[in-house]
Amino acid sequence: MLKIIKYLETKDWGRIFVSLWFIVAQVWLDLRMPDYMSEITRLVQTPGSDMSQILLAGGKMLLCALGSLLSAVIVGYLVAQVAAGLAMRLRERVYSKTMSFSMEEVSGFSTASLITRTTNDINQIQMCVTMGLQAIIKAPIMAVWAIGKIAGKGWAWTAATGGTVLVLVTMLAVLISLTMPRFKAIQRLTDNLNRVTRENLTGLRVVRAYHAEDYQQARFEKANAELTGNHLFTSRAMAFMQPNMTLLMSSLGLAIYWIGLILIDRASGMARLNLFSDMVVFSQYAMQVVMAFMLLTMTFIILPRAAVSAKRINEVLDTRERILDGTVTASPADCQGEVEFRHVSFRYPDAEDDILHDVSFTAHRGETVAFIGSTGSGKSTLINLVPRFYDATEGQVLVDGVDVRRYTQEALHNKLGYVPQRAVMFSGTVASNVTYGENGRAPAGPEEIRRAVAIAQAQEFVSKMEGGYDAPIAQGGTNVSGGQKQRLAIARAVCRQPEIYIFDDSFSALDYKTDRILRKTLREQTSGATSLIVAQRIGTIVDADRIIVLDEGRVVGQGTHRELLKSCPVYLEIAQSQLTKEEIENA
Repeated sequence: MLKIIKYLETKDWGRIFVSLWFIVAQVWLDLRMPDYMSEITRLVQTPGSDMSQILLAGGKMLLCALGSLLSAVIVGYLVAQVAAGLAMRLRERVYSKTMSFSMEEVSGFSTASLITRTTNDINQIQMCVTMGLQAIIKAPIMAVWAIGKIAGKGWAWTAATGGTVLVLVTMLAVLISLTMPRFKAIQRLTDNLNRVTRENLTGLRVVRAYHAEDYQQARFEKANAELTGNHLFTSRAMAFMQPNMTLLMSSLGLAIYWIGLILIDRASGMARLNLFSDMVVFSQYAMQVVMAFMLLTMTFIILPRAAVSAKRINEVLDTRERILDGTVTASPADCQGEVEFRHVSFRYPDAEDDILHDVSFTAHRGETVAFIGSTGSGKSTLINLVPRFYDATEGQVLVDGVDVRRYTQEALHNKLGYVPQRAVMFSGTVASNVTYGENGRAPAGPEEIRRAVAIAQAQEFVSKMEGGYDAPIAQGGTNVSGGQKQRLAIARAVCRQPEIYIFDDSFSALDYKTDRILRKTLREQTSGATSLIVAQRIGTIVDADRIIVLDEGRVVGQGTHRELLKSCPVYLEIAQSQLTKEEIENA
């Protein structure tokens, strides 16, 4: 939790300093009220006292109460600003840090956990700061000041107050030791509940298609029951505190008056009046002492969960990024659009063996280079090394003659038009999805948008949508089909006018006719750009300038479609599974 404090700014410390003075004023006013009560008690019991004196003391007591209220409001306002500002900066830092993560770091935390840390965990810290700052500053001042006030007014009363505080602290220590492990579990179980819920919502169609509602319901109920059980335990433990603290305060008040009764009964004359006055004052000050410890108790109730949340947030902020920016912002003009792999091998973190083994090839400007192989052969892994979603374990990946690790990520990504396996749409319009992001050039105009949509063979269905290019696209593209999403994703890449296109199995949802027309149009309209295509269908890559065949992470063949049919058994086997005998013979 202490590491989180470093994110407080100078203005926050200024607000805390001002709050300190208002808290001191509030405590002083609170502790003045028992003095006025003592004065009123003495005046009431003294024969011949003037009513105006009683009213004056009562008026001062009322002003103290109003001053204390005003101070509390000001302190609450300042502390809320500090907590809200801290939470805002933490959210910004966690979000920025998450956006800088490679796929490796994201997988290490899980998406559900990162969402929980950005929302629920930061909310816990904000609540702790809001309540804790007031209590942590106020409680010690109030306790010390109140103890100073009651010192010397009777050892019996002091012993009763000290015993009550001791019981309260012991009870608090036991409570924290029991609840701390549960608070740690709550955050983990919240992650799990978010994960299960997210899976259910994103896979809703599959769940319904396979009649798996009962199975998913059971998973959700199990995750929900575990989280609820931990919440109930901690809530019941905290609920146990409130009545016990009330009982302790009531018992202390009873003890003070019972001790006072004995002392007054033994005294005589004016001593009785003085003892009665001291008893009234002592009971008020004793309550203030107990209230100070109760404030600390409230803080310690919130602190364990906030401490767990702070640890989880620091885990994100302290994570060392594996993909670091280089310094190169531009490449030589004479080799733009060139991609080269030099003896590249790659292994996922904690994997026992390499996924890619000694891969070497060069894609020159304007060429279309395709990658094909069986499932798990490493096609997508290979293509993901170009935009640096991962870095090669061995060897070099070069773009325009420069190792990708030397580029700034902005400069590298500005060269690329990337279309992933699973087309991603963002809430907005057709136009906002096509022009999504920026690549260092002026924003695309209407003509460029229409051209990109036309090349991607999306013009027909876009024109039929209500609003055309301004037609709404739901989050995740749930209001368009899979093929339509793929074509819009391709239009997004085309609209960037990149040097290098990366198509990671981006034509799988298209019918053969649309696939053929789209590839032909792409080849004609983007002839100056290099295209890297990962595909499962031979029909998608049959016209590629070069096809690279992968098998278990190794390059087992390179060449054109016709050359590979004659020279590569793995490619021939794939072709025989997809093409007729006549198509193979006539190739």
